[in-house]
Amino acid sequence: MAAEAPKMANPAPLGLVGFGLTTIILSLVNAGVLPPGGEQVVIPLAFAYGGLIQMIAGILEFRTGNTFGTVAFLSYGAFWWWFALLVLLGGHGILDLSQAGSTIGVTLIGWGVFTLYMWIATFRLSKALWWIFLTLWITFFLLGFGALFGKSEMHVAGGWLGLVCGLLAMYTSFALVTNATFGKTVIPVGAPPG
Repeated sequence: MAAEAPKMANPAPLGLVGFGLTTIILSLVNAGVLPPGGEQVVIPLAFAYGGLIQMIAGILEFRTGNTFGTVAFLSYGAFWWWFALLVLLGGHGILDLSQAGSTIGVTLIGWGVFTLYMWIATFRLSKALWWIFLTLWITFFLLGFGALFGKSEMHVAGGWLGLVCGLLAMYTSFALVTNATFGKTVIPVGAPPG
């Protein structure tokens, strides 16, 4: 008789909490709740938790055959590395970002487009993921168009919506961990459409 393969843990809660916590802290800075200097605190968090942890989750999702999880976690993990490198290298004068505002804006809009097509895929996944990706693509567009057109109120609105997105990701991680631990649905995430 063949030995039964050990059950793999679901990597999604790990990726979601890495994304969620990092998003919350940066969004609090973007919304003006925390001071602009707080962005420096996000850099190591973006490398370690938002970036590395999501990349690990993405590789583990690949091993389970989950295309959506693989693409999402590896991509957003890379996003956090991009953000941290941009702030780190720009802040130390290695990159001259003095005239890069519109390019950063267009890049954020590009992330919004990517997130929009990932959101469409969530129509077959849980309602919680649907809400995370809905709020995320709108957040990227607000931040991107705010940077492109120099509209600080759009940046602040993007910060507030990013906060909602990060909280939704944390909630979903909490629900998945709790439900897996109890072996039943304790915290709802919303069933996908029939």
